[in-house]
Amino acid sequence: MDQRRDQLAHWAADIIRQQYQHNVPPQLDTVSGDASFRRYFRLNFCQDEQHLSWIAVDAPADKEDNPRFVRIARHWHQHNIAVPEVIAHDFDQGFMLLQDFGDAMLWPALHQQGSSTEQIQQLYRQAIDQLIAIQQLPTADLPAYDAALLDQEMALFSDWLCAKELKLELSNSEQAMLQQVFDQLREQALQQPAVVVHRDFHSRNLMLKTDGSLGVIDFQDAVVGAASYDLVSLLRDCYVRWDEPLITPLVEYYWQQARSAGIYQQSLDAFTQDFDWMGMQRHLKAAGIFARLHLRDGKDGYLADIPNTCRYLTEISARYPQFSDFHQWLQQRFMLALQRFVDGRAA
Repeated sequence: MDQRRDQLAHWAADIIRQQYQHNVPPQLDTVSGDASFRRYFRLNFCQDEQHLSWIAVDAPADKEDNPRFVRIARHWHQHNIAVPEVIAHDFDQGFMLLQDFGDAMLWPALHQQGSSTEQIQQLYRQAIDQLIAIQQLPTADLPAYDAALLDQEMALFSDWLCAKELKLELSNSEQAMLQQVFDQLREQALQQPAVVVHRDFHSRNLMLKTDGSLGVIDFQDAVVGAASYDLVSLLRDCYVRWDEPLITPLVEYYWQQARSAGIYQQSLDAFTQDFDWMGMQRHLKAAGIFARLHLRDGKDGYLADIPNTCRYLTEISARYPQFSDFHQWLQQRFMLALQRFVDGRAA
């Protein structure tokens, strides 16, 4: 028996009864889990022609910072960012009741059979418009995406993916080469304009609501950092791959909107390099996190996304002479080890 699930169901049903005068059965339908310890469930109310639903969240208080989630959600909601309304919370139990944005993630809409390039780009432009609004939010109450955090994230690549998952023993020269790459990427990130960063702004965290607008979820790790970060999450999504002719106009669209909003005033060429280098930092981090989720947390569903994530590293490093040694190492050593790992799991 799942005691927490049962407690959450009765707590949520009581809240709905008090606030909406609906007698909702304390029955939860699983919506999803994610890479954290949170679990999401749906409560449904059907009567005559009326169908209402809410999202109940199990977020253990000893593992999740629920006050931070609620604080950010309410602040963004007040500033007209399309995040779910927090209807109720119990910090002691680790329970929350949220507005339901439905089940339609952006990801399936992007991959719908028969979708044209223009339709896909229009969905992305919607997301970029929402991103520009987020980047104009006040930054005072959020932590900085500082050098220590950037370094900590990139170290996940060498510590968890290379050493622990792929069993690569890195020589002193290889470690020095990687450290030089990390240093360059860190400095490039820190010199960018600082804005509110969602930190996981991608196709699985954007919901296509029934009115055709996009809702934003999974925002609780927001920080203040580089302006290009969330655009990389969106357009070079670890779970998606598009050809550059589809992506390039969207990068330019963001740059135009960011200039108009006073967010980013440098040239398109300068922004493109910021976007590329920030992407390398994010993909180093993401690949390391996917390995850690497997090894530490027993979640192997993200392993399938590591090759796509690392392919971005190979492609982007090839464009910049500053990363020629890194690119060569990726091709001649790292990607071979990754392929052996993939083949070994498939056997």
